[in-house]
Amino acid sequence: MPNSPTAAVIAEVDELREKIKGSRNSFRDQSFLDQLAQHIADAPHLGRQPIARALVEDLRGYASEPRLAAVKAHINEERDQHIFSLFDASYFPSLSLEYLTYETLPTNPHLAARYASPTMPVNIIASSKGFQSRVVVALFPENHIDGIQRGDDLIFAFINKFVERHNRITRKMIDAVMAEGSFPLLRGADDRTVEQASSWWVRLHEYHHRQGDMPIPEFLRYKKLKPLAGLEELRVDVSGMLVCLNDPELPADEARLAYEYILSERLLRYAVEGIPRPNYDAVASQLLFNYLSEHGGIELHGGVIRLCPELPAVLTEFLDRIQRIEQRIHTTSAEEVQQNLLEFTNRYTDYDPDAKDYRHIPFFAEIKERLGV
Repeated sequence: MPNSPTAAVIAEVDELREKIKGSRNSFRDQSFLDQLAQHIADAPHLGRQPIARALVEDLRGYASEPRLAAVKAHINEERDQHIFSLFDASYFPSLSLEYLTYETLPTNPHLAARYASPTMPVNIIASSKGFQSRVVVALFPENHIDGIQRGDDLIFAFINKFVERHNRITRKMIDAVMAEGSFPLLRGADDRTVEQASSWWVRLHEYHHRQGDMPIPEFLRYKKLKPLAGLEELRVDVSGMLVCLNDPELPADEARLAYEYILSERLLRYAVEGIPRPNYDAVASQLLFNYLSEHGGIELHGGVIRLCPELPAVLTEFLDRIQRIEQRIHTTSAEEVQQNLLEFTNRYTDYDPDAKDYRHIPFFAEIKERLGV
């Protein structure tokens, strides 16, 4: 059937990907887009797919309307479980002309309603080569060539990649550096259970980006600096952890598992990313580790991390401090609040003023080398 995911469709997309390799500078040139649209329309299997016809329509009219309106309507309305588009994202360099099919994952009704966001936790069923890159764990509306995100545009999180990453990195770190009894639910979790915790995480994460006194995307321009991008990621994840601990309407065991999962990813896995030059997630993990260590949330002895009973209270205090700074947006300039947030971040991180960059915590650099993660 025309709408069935087939290997032939993916093969035709991969063939077209090769044809346009090296043409990224032409992605918004109308003559290039017209030629690409014709190739798509002429492809025997790909050209019959409804989403491919939507992309052909958008590409042919891109000069007059530089938005992939038909493609995004197809995706947002979930007319089928296919994604096909032309992508240009600096942090996902593997993406160009790409196709995938997916399956949606179940979620807790209260979670989906109370913490609503346009987040789609899915598993990839089949995909073109670009989506097979390990780093492509999500797809955002602005990753399409139009670079636009609107409120109703879906954000996709590829949960099977989250599970693979957790097993490959985080679980090894839990076994190597956490005290006995830490993360009791997570240690015994199978892939399906980790899949559920991942789905909860991404829903809570995107919801909290849109909450607070300086939500994203409204204040994105003030949070683009690497340390402040990291602080924003940490703000939303600590918010998610506290929801899991404090919302009585959520099933207790599932919520506790999600709390353990978010904490383990943020405290451990992100801490080894980007070594020797930390990315913004690694800066955030460094901030969290140092804050919790200084304020009694965790202890490090002999290369082993112990989670203290006071940890939930310390996380609450940490979030309160960020929120108090962001509340100043109502009485002072955004630039001054930005500076206050930067000072808070630098208080708990290792900034090298000569290199104008952040240094990793040596403990995690050693762990990364020892475990090969």
